[in-house]
Formats: sequence, structure tokens, C-alpha cells
Amino acid sequence: MKGLRNNARTSSRNYLGCGLILGVFFISLTYFTVSNQFASYTSKVATKSDAVQVTQFPSGKDDRLKEKHNIPKKEPLETVSTIGGTEQVVTGQDKFEQGKNDNLYQTPPVGETSGNERNEEIELKKQRDVIKQREETQKKDVIEVQPTGKEREQEIEKINVSEYKEETPQKDVIQVQPPETSNNLGDWREDLEKERMQKGIDQFNKGEKKDEVPFRLYDGPQNLGQPQPLTPLCDQSDAKFDLCDLNGDVRTIGSASMVLLIPPNNGTPTQEYKIKPYSRKYLDDIKPVTVKSLEGPTDAPGCSSRVNYPGLVIALGGLSGNYWHDFTDILIPLYIRSRQYNGEIQLLVTNNQPWWITKYEKIFKALSRYEIVNFDQDYEVRCFPRVLVSYGSYKEFSIDPSRAPNKYSMVDFTKFLRRVYNLEREFPIKLRKNPGKKPRLMIISRGGSRKFVNMPEIVQLGERLGFEVTVIDPKPDIGLADIARTVNSFDVMLGAHGAGLTNCLFLPPNAVLIQVVPYGKIEHLAKMDFGDPAVDMNLNYLEYSISAEESSLLDAFGRDHELIKDPLAVHQRDWGQVAEWYLGKQDIKLDIQRFEPILWQALEFLK
Repeated sequence: MKGLRNNARTSSRNYLGCGLILGVFFISLTYFTVSNQFASYTSKVATKSDAVQVTQFPSGKDDRLKEKHNIPKKEPLETVSTIGGTEQVVTGQDKFEQGKNDNLYQTPPVGETSGNERNEEIELKKQRDVIKQREETQKKDVIEVQPTGKEREQEIEKINVSEYKEETPQKDVIQVQPPETSNNLGDWREDLEKERMQKGIDQFNKGEKKDEVPFRLYDGPQNLGQPQPLTPLCDQSDAKFDLCDLNGDVRTIGSASMVLLIPPNNGTPTQEYKIKPYSRKYLDDIKPVTVKSLEGPTDAPGCSSRVNYPGLVIALGGLSGNYWHDFTDILIPLYIRSRQYNGEIQLLVTNNQPWWITKYEKIFKALSRYEIVNFDQDYEVRCFPRVLVSYGSYKEFSIDPSRAPNKYSMVDFTKFLRRVYNLEREFPIKLRKNPGKKPRLMIISRGGSRKFVNMPEIVQLGERLGFEVTVIDPKPDIGLADIARTVNSFDVMLGAHGAGLTNCLFLPPNAVLIQVVPYGKIEHLAKMDFGDPAVDMNLNYLEYSISAEESSLLDAFGRDHELIKDPLAVHQRDWGQVAEWYLGKQDIKLDIQRFEPILWQALEFLK
């Protein structure tokens, strides 16, 4: 009988109308046959006028979804028929309670008397009444049948949508349709962007407030994600040299002479420069390096190695090999750019010259504790957090503290050199504190042009005034450390304008430098190359300009020649003649009597 009941119930849910009537008939017949076995009463009874909605959630996936979103699980409702023609809402719990009372309504034994037949007639009449009542209330009843598989999926979507709407309400979306006159969607979008841009410009011109979208440029790990203005990677404002500073994800490819800045996001505006990483960019033999920022990380080459210290790309060559240019063009600018990192920086050298690096090895090791990379032969992709490209100094053979990192000065540089070469003397002799002790005078001897042709007379003058005189002719095979220690032991240095005076770097502070300026109106060069730097080094500077009578050019050309009579005209007309004759083919014969006061002034500085 339970099978018939289940079949009838299934038919009643799938068919309305006639099927519903037939199902009710079998249910009623079965019900009376088993003596009202499934009848039960609940606290909630539906009246004839009520519209009863039977809702059953499909099992399986829907139940899991309800549990996932913490939807309270309700017992399915069931509508059943009761005696008296009314309908009752029965829950699963009610059915459980109903099962406890099933044994109160047992089926009468087969073979009863005619009383049973009368009971059957009564039950048949009641059954007809139930069928009639169901026909009358059918229009009021709302019955939901078991959904199909497709309907179940739709029900799940409805549940998901309703739950998302409760947690994050959606805003109204306004769709803008392209104008009918536009045949291309890309053209329409471009027109729309132009319209928005023009609207922003109009708002700006009218002083109205407009939406601001900050432009993001990578400016290193500390400023990651912060709005940054678009600043140039390289400063090319100086006529002598360029300086580049790339901060962030920087990658070098030496064999391609390339330094790349990788921004964190795609679509970043690019920059590209051709930089000669040398302190005199106007020289033709300096190989340029490409400095470039990419549009985004997707274009970046992979790293062969990654370090947590910066790199510095520099070029050798140029005018290196000349002692003065070695310091002016390379070593002093290198100090300015790298000293602030206290050795935590790696040098990447293009146009590498190992012999030259060996000559100044102690200085290089003091500025960088890492291996020097031969940039031209470097096939790795090296990744740095920061890379500096090129170097230079705003003063010849000196440092401008106002434009140097950490306000570095020439006093700092000479102190650095004394520490590198372990130079002991920090002060020259003080004659008042050391009576009877002779100050030491070094005379720089030149083997080429601008040499002193009366050197013995000069030595005698010095000794007569109380100096201990030594003539020094630095040879290329003498190590720089030996030269530095020798120079540091003197109190006064004397020499003609030229690279030999570069050794004044190793003099103790407050010592004396005497520069003899050759004939030819080159005092401005002498002052720029050695006079001002000597003062910056905290040295006492004296300058002696020779007369035409002290120059070998007078004997060679005579007093009426333009080189003697009008040096300024030679400067204005042809610098080549200045370099050839005044600097290249002139020797000096000091007028001892005229020069003597200079040495007396030197002694005054040492008192």
C-alpha cells in the first residue's frame, strides 16, 4: 500500500487536473484501507480558504550550497488530506511523531461481519466528499513540483545572485552606446577619450575641481606605489659630462652597452639616452652606453645575477695616461660618485685598461670592495637596485662641495688619499716650534718642455735661504705609493705648470705649492688647473709668471714676433699655436733675483 501511496503522490505532483483527481482517489482509498494509518494532527492547520504552498528544495548540490552560505535548513513541507475534508501542513518531524501512533489504527482482520461492509460504504461516501472538496479548493492551492535538472541549476544561480546582492549590492550600470555615425568601435572610443580629455582641460581652465588620477612612476623600493612625477633618468645640462641615476629594478647588459630600468607596471612612458660615461663627453673615442626605461616588466630580460648594492658604469680612456687627467677626469669624479657608498658599489668599466687600473689599484679597492666588471665583455644580465651611469666634476682637478654628495670637498679627497697610502704627515713643519730645523723643498724636474734650464742656480737659491732642497724627476716605473710617501715628507713643492704638480695631492695640509707659469698669458689655465685646486686642498698657493726674457721663445722668435709681442692675439686666433709653443716648445730660465721673494713668502707660511 505504501508503494501505491508513493506512486499516487508522484503522479499528483507531475500532473494537474485529471491526474490530480485520480491520485487523490487512490490516496484516500489507501488511507481508509489501513485505518487512517498516516493521519496526524499538527499545531498548524490549513483552512479551506488558505492557499497552501508546498516547497521542496532539491537534494544534493543545493543542500551543500545552503550549508556553505549558512542558510538555515528547513524541513520540507507536505500537504496531506485529513478526515473532515481539511488539509494539514506536515513537517518531517511531524511524520516522525506520526509514526509513533501508527499502531493505534490497525487494519481490521479479514473475514469480518457485514459491519465491515457498512464501514466501507461510509468510507466511500467520505472519499467522494473529499474529492469534491479538492475540486473546489484546487484553484486556491499552490503546488510546486520537483524541479528538473535544468531548473535546479537555475535555482542555484538565483541563490548565488541573491546572496551576492545581500553582501555587496551592485551599483547601477549606465551603458553608453556608440554614436550611430561611427562605423568603427575603436574610433568611437578614441573620440570618447578626446572628449573626456577636453572636458578635463576645460575644467582646469575654469578652475573647477576635476578627478585626479595619480601617475605612478617607479622610484625605487622605498617609493614603490607612491605617485611620482616623471623625472628624467639622465641630467645632460652640463657641457662637459652627463650623469644618470636609475633607481629601482635596473638591469645591465654590458656586451650590448645597455642599462635598463624596469618599471613595476606595464604602460609606463619610456625614456632613452645615449650616454658617454666619461667626464668629457665631447671626446670622440668614448663608446656610448644606451640608458633606457622599458614600458613594463613583460619586456625585461631575465636576470643572470641579482645583488643588493648599486653599480656604477664608467669609461676609461679619453685623456687618461696623463697624470693630471688621470685624477681630474677619472679618479676625482669616481670618488665623488662612489665614496658615499663606503665600498658597497660595483664598478662596470667600459674601454677597460687593466694596466691603468693596476697603477691606481689601491684607490679602486678603497672605493669598491667588489670585482671590477669588464663591461664590454660582460654577457650577463646583472640586476641591481640602483645604477649610476657616467661621472664628472664641476671643477677642474677639484670638487665643488655644494654640488657633491655629502658635501665632499678636496680636503676630504686628500685625506682619503693619505689614508689609502698610509701617509703619516698631517701638517708641514712649523719653524717657530722647530728652531734650527730646515724646511724641505721639492723641485719638480721636467724632461720635456717647460723644463728649468738653470736648475743648479735654483737649488743654490733655495739652500741659501735655508731650505733642504731635493730635485724629483718622477719616472713612470716608480710606484704611486712610493711617490705619495716621498711627496708627503716635503713642506714646499716648486714646479713649472704641468702634470708634475699633480703630486701636490700628497702634500700635508697647509704646505706650500709654488707654480711657475710659462710665458704666453696662460695664467688663467694655471689658476684653474692648480691654483684654485691648491686652495681647495687647504694648501698655501704661490704663483710666479715668467717674463719674456726668462722664456726660450724670445731667443727663438725675437722680441718683435707676435708670440712675444702679443700673446692675446695668438689666443684669440689659434689655440693650436698656444698649445704648440707656449705649452709644448718653451723652456724656462728663472731670473734668480726676481724669483727670490717667492721663496721668502714660502718661508713665511711655515713660521
